[in-house]
Amino acid sequence: MAKLTKNQKAVVAKYDPSKLYEISEACGLLKDITFTKFDASVELAVNLGVDPRKANQMVRGVVTLPNGTGKVTRVLVLCTPDKENEAKEAGADFVGLDDYIEKIKGGWTDVDVIICTPSVMAKVGPIGRILGPRGLMPNPKTGTVTMDIATAVKDVKAGKIDFKVDKTGIVHCAVGKVSFTPEQIFENVKAVLSAIAKLKPQALKGTYMKSAAVCTTMSPGVKLDIKGFVAD
Repeated sequence: MAKLTKNQKAVVAKYDPSKLYEISEACGLLKDITFTKFDASVELAVNLGVDPRKANQMVRGVVTLPNGTGKVTRVLVLCTPDKENEAKEAGADFVGLDDYIEKIKGGWTDVDVIICTPSVMAKVGPIGRILGPRGLMPNPKTGTVTMDIATAVKDVKAGKIDFKVDKTGIVHCAVGKVSFTPEQIFENVKAVLSAIAKLKPQALKGTYMKSAAVCTTMSPGVKLDIKGFVAD
């Protein structure tokens, strides 16, 4: 058995992997069990009792994190020329249409969110096979296909994220940075859990939110006690 490093021993001394922690306590504990030299991301994982293979049990939504994501979100707006100034004034990093579509066809996807107007979806559709697997495909359900480009860009820059249950029934999303205060992390986690709770499929029988945990980029997961947060 490999010997534990100094940092690993410190983690073991402060953290019980079998314990369910109150959400606020867990958010504070993250700082004590993270030893990266960079500002690590804080991630939330929620295990749902749904079958994602069934259309009536798919869970997908959007939520604006009260304290943002803690990272710079690069936004590309694909639109007609009459919307370009609106997008630029709202803070979009890249604005255009045909030139960026050609860049994407060539393999460029160096953005975090793509927003477009309904009128250009016919041109965006063919690159869906590139954008889809990367989670970049604009979608009306997440507010990234809209005529109100300015609001969409500002919302994303302010911390609006979208989430979707994966094929194993788990929702993963980033909820901040280690440099955030425990209170800021708690508020962001609570916002995501609240959003997920509201999306419980009517067709689901049994437990919806089975378990949840938070972790940082290189820390162990801290299990959350969510029984008092949401009742089935």
